[in-house]
Amino acid sequence: MNVKFIEKDKLLILEINEEIDHHISEKIRRYADYEIQRRNPKKVILDFNSVSFMDSAGIGMVIGRYKTASMLGAKMEMINVSPNVKRVFEMTGVLKIVPIVNLEEEENSIEKTI
Repeated sequence: MNVKFIEKDKLLILEINEEIDHHISEKIRRYADYEIQRRNPKKVILDFNSVSFMDSAGIGMVIGRYKTASMLGAKMEMINVSPNVKRVFEMTGVLKIVPIVNLEEEENSIEKTI
């Protein structure tokens, strides 16, 4: 998993580079929690660009990172979500608490503040 942190905006982008199943979700949980707590961002973005499959463990992983970020006062969003993964989020109601945003809109707002 790759991490980008933009200090000026306190923006943490976590790029997930693997299919998300039970075993991988544990690895992502530990790493994401560490980075969120260490960097104390204002916003956390989960980038699903390389994810075309996700099972129920991935849903738990997203909800858990949302709770971690919220406890620290950060907002959370998702980008680059494939249609298959988006369908899972829609069916489970995850999108009601963690929105999917357009990558171009997010990049434009980042560039304006830099």
